[in-house]
Amino acid sequence: MLIKQIDAEKVLNCAREGKVALRKDPGIHSFSHSSRYAVTDIPKFTFPEVSATPEVAYQLVHDELEFDGKPLMNCASFVSTWMEPQADKLIMENINKNLADQDEYPAAQVVHGRCVSYLADLWKAPKDGNAVGTATGGSSEAIMLGGLALKWRWREARQKEGKDTSKPNIIMGANAQVALEKFARYFDVEARLIPVQCETNFTIDPEEAIKHIDENTIGMFIILGSTYTGHFEPVHQLSQMLDEVERRTGINVPIHVDAASGGFVAPFLYPDLPWSFEVPRVVSINGSGHKFGLSYAGVGWVLWRDTAYLPRGLVFELHYLGGAEETYTLNFSRPACFVVTQYYNFIRLGREGYKRIHTDSLSNARLLSRSLEATGVFELLSDIHRRRGETYHGLLKQAREAGKGQSVNDIQSLGDEFQAGQQGSVDGVDGELAFYNAGLPVVTFKFTDAFQKDYPTVTQAAISLLLRVRGWIVPNYELPPSCETVEILRVVVRESMSADLVDGFMHDTIWALKLLTEQNGVGASILASQDPQVQGNRTPRFYGQDGQPIGDTNEPKQQSNTAMQQMTSMLHNEKTKALHDKWNKTFVWARKQMSATGEYGWKLASQHLGKEHEATGKQDSHHQSTYARPC
Repeated sequence: MLIKQIDAEKVLNCAREGKVALRKDPGIHSFSHSSRYAVTDIPKFTFPEVSATPEVAYQLVHDELEFDGKPLMNCASFVSTWMEPQADKLIMENINKNLADQDEYPAAQVVHGRCVSYLADLWKAPKDGNAVGTATGGSSEAIMLGGLALKWRWREARQKEGKDTSKPNIIMGANAQVALEKFARYFDVEARLIPVQCETNFTIDPEEAIKHIDENTIGMFIILGSTYTGHFEPVHQLSQMLDEVERRTGINVPIHVDAASGGFVAPFLYPDLPWSFEVPRVVSINGSGHKFGLSYAGVGWVLWRDTAYLPRGLVFELHYLGGAEETYTLNFSRPACFVVTQYYNFIRLGREGYKRIHTDSLSNARLLSRSLEATGVFELLSDIHRRRGETYHGLLKQAREAGKGQSVNDIQSLGDEFQAGQQGSVDGVDGELAFYNAGLPVVTFKFTDAFQKDYPTVTQAAISLLLRVRGWIVPNYELPPSCETVEILRVVVRESMSADLVDGFMHDTIWALKLLTEQNGVGASILASQDPQVQGNRTPRFYGQDGQPIGDTNEPKQQSNTAMQQMTSMLHNEKTKALHDKWNKTFVWARKQMSATGEYGWKLASQHLGKEHEATGKQDSHHQSTYARPC
């Protein structure tokens, strides 16, 4: 055997850490998890000096984004997180097309124009064909465009009369989404925010709104689907009140409807609800294609009932891309692919498909609502699961008048009246929609007063945090000004949230409740407190049912036996055990009711818990998910 001489110094140098090029082409052995960034930080604040292979770059970005929440379990967002594979394919086929290049991509412009026409028909624009509209990056941009048109028309009218134009104002409820306030701030318009009340379902108070009108009012934003509770604001009622204001004062106040969410729900589920262009005072509407329009984020719409309501001074005519183009947007370039997928949804689903999908979402939202109420812990501020005309405020008033610890859950009626209606003239999906309050498939809820009294240290923020541990993203936030002392949890039930996911959500919610109530807030104090759990040799602060600390928190750890003994005793509290037994039975019972009798078989949980649970030991037959789209 021939052996080549070995240079020991050379071997040692190669063995030392450092840059060793064993091959001339380092890409040959550049692995995704064995790159220079495997043991070195990725540049975060300075531009990288050298390149990386595509495999390495992809893996690094992919791994970093794994820290995001799961879109499927994101109950906070209204934005659609699922589309069919065919829609995904269309996105990839058109992802490199710029919708602004009208001359270069004429077919994309045809699709764009058809979508505007579809929406003009859906939102009941006058049949004379003079409606005009455009795609936007989302409802935020659409609101800016609608508000600007209101301001320009008001200014032009004032200038013709020789009047001051320096103090425009616009009226909206304090529940307005931030984009509406952005319009006012960015474009120098006074935002007159009307405080919301429980009596008005936490939406704009029509009587109060009318009081804030003056000659400088450019218009009124009315929200079809509040982001707080999912309620629809009364467009037709406000329009009639504004008609009366004009008769009395001569002040003409047009309406822009923010239908970011409701614009793709109301036309299919509540076609007789007057909110769109059939109301003469409604001059413009915006909608989010990427919410209940069921497209991915990146597409919104704004339409005007007639070209007369879009001032020509806002429209630009461009010639430098090869042809004459008219545009009214805040930006120029935008992807064409999301407009294409919106068009795909329109022709794929039609009215029938949208109605079926949103009906299923509402059904699952009602399932979740009643299951939450059946725990005895939560009361619902959203009203979509209550019979038409029965509201949280009305029930709350009745409960207070009844006294003796009565709650909203004790007062309301859920199923008997609808079952009776089924035997008469009310039946089927349309009967179901007519029976319940109109609104978005949004579930908003809070602790009952009784639960807060029994467990004063258990917080809704801790529930939200524990659900996040299980993967669910559920926001806990304050209601708008004048109701900001009330905190609510909110779940948006989108197309992708099937009945089976509602099942999983309820089980995880009950798990969180058990964890917190077993310790009567220890979990809450540890998870939600701003202070560290342990500082030095201080013990954690445990709380009793009176809300007071158990034991001396200044004691060393080895002297905390008294506190732990009291905690052990509290864990066996009979009231807590009874509550847990109730939760163990509640959701199984609720699902059996749905499976056996459908949406119509619900009865008040407090009247049936016990006898309805006798068969809970049997195999539970799950209610079938209605997630599959229609053929």
